[in-house]
Amino acid sequence: MEKLLEVKNLQTQFFTEDGTITAVDDVSFDIAPAEVLGLVGESGCGKSVTSLSVLRLISNPGKITSGEISWKGDNLLQHSEKQMRAIRGNDIAMIFQEPMTSLDPLYTVGNQIVEAVSLHQNLYGKAAREKAIEALRDVGIPEPENRVDSYPHQLSGGMRQRAMIAIALSCNPELLIADEPTTALDVTVQAKVLDLLKKLRKERQMAILLITHNMGLVAEMCDRVAVMHSGKIVEMASVQGIFQNPRHPYTRDLLKSIPTLESVPKQPLATVTWEPSAAEGVLPLAQISDGHFARVAV
Repeated sequence: MEKLLEVKNLQTQFFTEDGTITAVDDVSFDIAPAEVLGLVGESGCGKSVTSLSVLRLISNPGKITSGEISWKGDNLLQHSEKQMRAIRGNDIAMIFQEPMTSLDPLYTVGNQIVEAVSLHQNLYGKAAREKAIEALRDVGIPEPENRVDSYPHQLSGGMRQRAMIAIALSCNPELLIADEPTTALDVTVQAKVLDLLKKLRKERQMAILLITHNMGLVAEMCDRVAVMHSGKIVEMASVQGIFQNPRHPYTRDLLKSIPTLESVPKQPLATVTWEPSAAEGVLPLAQISDGHFARVAV
């Protein structure tokens, strides 16, 4: 299968006064055109740092120390900053985790979309404004002709998230990185955002790297899943493989922690108890069956 993005043996470290922290440790994965890959794990496991590494947005004291990030066969780690600016937002776009802090409070949402299309599509003036209105309409924001002049604080949480998606999709990227796209949204707004992402993926044949800790979201959206723990991918398989036959104890713990209709009322929910032993921590990601990989001896 053709690979749009291929990450090999990626390592990202942070060099602090207290020592070196390895946030992403020997991570490898790939994404095909129009595929949705879920990257799941607990908070702090390295998911967001992985996504920022793909776009080379790691800032000091962090640094990508080894590995390869290939976009259509070209290693992005060998690109200049000017070349990366041409790729960010145009070929690969990202929805950041917190829309209120990711949107600039001093500029209208329209101006922030205009900035993207001016930079990447050479649209200016009235044409750029029309493109911004169209982008807001595409993500289901009502009265886009008026909302284009709204500031982020004038929008609800769900509308801010849609505005973030509109900015990310305004240049028709081939890959969308969605970092916790439904965090802090109520369930009805979550459902609308998910429906929007599925609709846009189908219409545009766009690949998505979905970063989340929500396994229900993974079951609904993804084709394949990579499970991350302590900076490493511990298991990778199809959605069916992960949910029906999880091979890593950490993946099993994650699935057990999901409340279900069969959960006993007023009983504590299951928690993640697995911690890697010294031996398990260095096991390679080995193939167990067709397309199913895990870091456990089977």
